[in-house]
Amino acid sequence: MLAKTLAAAVLGVEALPIEVEVDLAFGQLPVFTIVGLPDGTVRESKERIAAAFANSGLALPVRRITVNLAPAELRKVGSGFDLPIAAALLGATGLVPAEALDGLMWVGELSLDGRIRPVRGVLAIALKARAMGLRGLVLPRENEMEGGIASGLTLYPIERLEEAVKLLRGESVPASRPAHAETWFAEEQAPGEDLRDVKGQEQIKRALEIAAAGNHHLLMLGPPGSGKTMLARRLNGILPRLTFEEALETTRIHSIAGQLTAERPFVTQRPFRAPHHSVSPAGLVGGGSIPQPGEISLSHNGVLFLDELPEFPRNVLELLRQPLEDRRVTISRAAMALEFPCSFLLVCAMNPCPCGYLGDAARRCTCPPSAVQKYRARISGPLLDRIDLQVDVPAAPFDKLADTRRGEPSATVQARVQAARERQMLRFRNSPTRNNGMMSPMEIEVFASPPPEGIALLRRASERLGLSARAYTRILKVARTIADLADSPLLQTAHLAEAIQYRKLDRPAG
Repeated sequence: MLAKTLAAAVLGVEALPIEVEVDLAFGQLPVFTIVGLPDGTVRESKERIAAAFANSGLALPVRRITVNLAPAELRKVGSGFDLPIAAALLGATGLVPAEALDGLMWVGELSLDGRIRPVRGVLAIALKARAMGLRGLVLPRENEMEGGIASGLTLYPIERLEEAVKLLRGESVPASRPAHAETWFAEEQAPGEDLRDVKGQEQIKRALEIAAAGNHHLLMLGPPGSGKTMLARRLNGILPRLTFEEALETTRIHSIAGQLTAERPFVTQRPFRAPHHSVSPAGLVGGGSIPQPGEISLSHNGVLFLDELPEFPRNVLELLRQPLEDRRVTISRAAMALEFPCSFLLVCAMNPCPCGYLGDAARRCTCPPSAVQKYRARISGPLLDRIDLQVDVPAAPFDKLADTRRGEPSATVQARVQAARERQMLRFRNSPTRNNGMMSPMEIEVFASPPPEGIALLRRASERLGLSARAYTRILKVARTIADLADSPLLQTAHLAEAIQYRKLDRPAG
């Protein structure tokens, strides 16, 4: 007897439907075979299914069992195929009506005692089931809230294999709880670390505001203890709130990476990722035999913070060059090429020299010029070119540290940033561009054209600093954001002059 149902394979950030076919035939010896390019986890599912059937009071027939996962040329990975194979097997053995499987998609891992375990990527699978117009998705109870984010799709959350039997026989329908994605999104976010806690450093706070307003990448140079990490961790508090669409994109990536919890499976705050400098290339940009998202994709629509930038292996840092430009990364393998979004705000911190005290007013630098040059050469010129803002973070003087007055709160700065972003959204309403940091050359020519006095200033700066073409366009983008913060429709020379000041590493060391 033959029975069919639907499963899904998650590749990249998309789910592809997989037809699960189970055939029972007479043979000399009982055999349980899975075909259709399964990986080791899927091949092992026959052992889990056999034990789950036995411990759930269900008898597997002594037959030749053949399971086909179609299309056969697509590699199937993960334990989420356990439940769909078991469901099709129930239909093929006659334990449930085979026609009851029609219009259902299944996902879940089976334990040996018949319990249904949670799996990754349920949100992508639920969105695919909704797009296909299926009548429902059967999924683990622990993944119920995540699947419910795909509103308009009927969910059948189950905890044990026996519940699947009762559902297909029409004896009972598992109760489902309503998802609260819109409610979670509308809730007031918990206050994070506030910018007002930082004493002094007004110029750096200004650079953070510009970075947040235009989504410009930022590099901070300063001695140990000057507050670089403290400042970076407060950037999230001044960024605009996620839109619902951005939250859905971010949640899908975190679902695939297994970063969600059963209690709160919806990302409502911008991610802040700070990988250690020992991170591998695959850990940073993604990879594996079946590619998984890396830190740059997990920070999509948020902040990627690289502390002690020169300590990262150079081959790892060079992998950032293409994602910073394209805002997506393509990971190619022999069998497939998968694409992950990675539109993040890069924030880096580093010391100005190996000892850390070059230019410090209180402590003398002990590094020879060659050591400083070698230290900074760990970061390539093309990568630095892609960082819009490069600023000094000097140690705060004692008077600032002892001052009991608090600075401007993050909420006030965020309001200015939000207003600047709204001006950009209005400007780019007919374009895929979202912010000034993403402007194309044509948009720069239209919206960031400098006045004659500004052109003369840029010429002098280019001759003195040796600016590349990319650095030139970055200055124009930053100047456009400075103008937006000032609510100026036109670019002015003062905006360009301030933008040029944020190109610290275009100047000689020391």
